[in-house]
Amino acid sequence: MIKYSIKDLEELSGIKAHTLRVWEQRYNFINPKRTNSNIRYYDQSDLKLILNVSILKESGMKISHIAKLSEEEMNDQILKITQRDLEYPDQVQALTLSMLQFDENRFEKILSGSILKIGFEDTMINIIYPFLSKIGILWQTGSINPAQEHFISNLIRQKLIVAIDGQYVEKNADTPKVLVYLPENEMHEISLLFATYIYKSRGNHVLYLGQNVPFDDVIKAYNFYQPDYIFSIFTCFPENDRVESYIKRMDQKLPESKIILAGYKAVQLQDQVPERFHIINRMDEIRDLASTLQVKQLS
Repeated sequence: MIKYSIKDLEELSGIKAHTLRVWEQRYNFINPKRTNSNIRYYDQSDLKLILNVSILKESGMKISHIAKLSEEEMNDQILKITQRDLEYPDQVQALTLSMLQFDENRFEKILSGSILKIGFEDTMINIIYPFLSKIGILWQTGSINPAQEHFISNLIRQKLIVAIDGQYVEKNADTPKVLVYLPENEMHEISLLFATYIYKSRGNHVLYLGQNVPFDDVIKAYNFYQPDYIFSIFTCFPENDRVESYIKRMDQKLPESKIILAGYKAVQLQDQVPERFHIINRMDEIRDLASTLQVKQLS
């Protein structure tokens, strides 16, 4: 069983620990358990309750009213809120609940409604990426298990693949070519899929190699495809002591393409990369950049 401290609840819900303690005393709707050594803790049902309370409170409902709701009434109110025109933090909280409860129907309703209202790209930037950041926090604190993370990540991945399939680009001499991949041991491909969608939706032809690609295979694809641009993301790999040497190898072995890099490890070296490399700090930057790509000039 996963155990949470009151600080964990504060970090995950955005509700201050002091406020949670006041609510415990005043409304008695959340009651901490105690370990054998008398240390207070909360379980997953408490976390779900606080996340629900956070959504209802942000929607304008008074805590005195929320405290009187049954679990069924609270869930009904949450469903009504997630179908309204919500602020983004509420959508992120609602997605968190759908992940914790393995609720695919709720996920579909939230995402489909958001895509209709603000479009696919803004849904990714303003809702999915903050949600993925929150998943990272949940993972670090042990608040979610691998099954929950895989469940929600695969639902997002499916959405991206469907969106990519809807983009057809006819390849001709005036169409910029982009090779996209993740380096060896880099497995998280959601951002790579989103980049692929962005590039294709702006009329670029994309060769998608996917995740965990050995560099020798990148070279083979490069020699065959002769891309105008190469896009990759360095989040976990290459290892810290190999990032600079990996970039140097890209510079030597992939000499004719402009190279666009994203991810924490790439950003760390943004002032040390060759001139033809472009580092993006946030994924929303790729939208403007993708509209400006040009076919390289042959000498």
